[in-house]
Amino acid sequence: MFFHLKLKGNRLFAAINMARLALLTVVFLATGCTSVRLIDSQVNSFAPQVIAAGSSYQFERLPSQLADPVNQARLEKLAEQALGKVGLKRQNGSLLRVQVTAVQRQENTVNQSGVGIGWGLGWVVGHGELSVGSRGTLLPWLETQTSYWRQVSLIIRNAAGAVVFESHASHDGIWADSDAVLAAMLDAALQGFPTPPAGVRRVNIEIPN
Repeated sequence: MFFHLKLKGNRLFAAINMARLALLTVVFLATGCTSVRLIDSQVNSFAPQVIAAGSSYQFERLPSQLADPVNQARLEKLAEQALGKVGLKRQNGSLLRVQVTAVQRQENTVNQSGVGIGWGLGWVVGHGELSVGSRGTLLPWLETQTSYWRQVSLIIRNAAGAVVFESHASHDGIWADSDAVLAAMLDAALQGFPTPPAGVRRVNIEIPN
């Protein structure tokens, strides 16, 4: 049978209600329960020279970035928005030159955590699965978890080629929409500009869900 019925009366109804609650909880967690999400980045910044507010800059590309102009242009657009928030403006021919890079690594892991419940009904919630009786997993897509490790770097040089600002931000999370996450990470990398705190720090940025 679909259920292994071993309980009677009130206990049976309680078990069924508990199972329903477990299913609703899993679906609720899967679909998200808030309107915002937190992008927490590890940031490390260096500012050997203070950049004046309102300074202009132009992007400079590495040879590898010249070979991938479409994705690099998207990244530079995100960086332009972040730099604008700290008072810098993009302008061709400017003395300040900005290099922006981003790397991403994707990893799929099996979810090993969870709790089994059911009072003999055969419900199993956890270990990456939700099953009823002997019919197998109801939501097989919960068995694996995809995570994304990303890092962005911003380097600003003056006319002589000396680095006047450098910042790196890294984040490990489950969000697949790279542009939204990278935008938040760039904001984190520029927190405190033009005189950011020394040392590695955690910067939290909230973005829409």
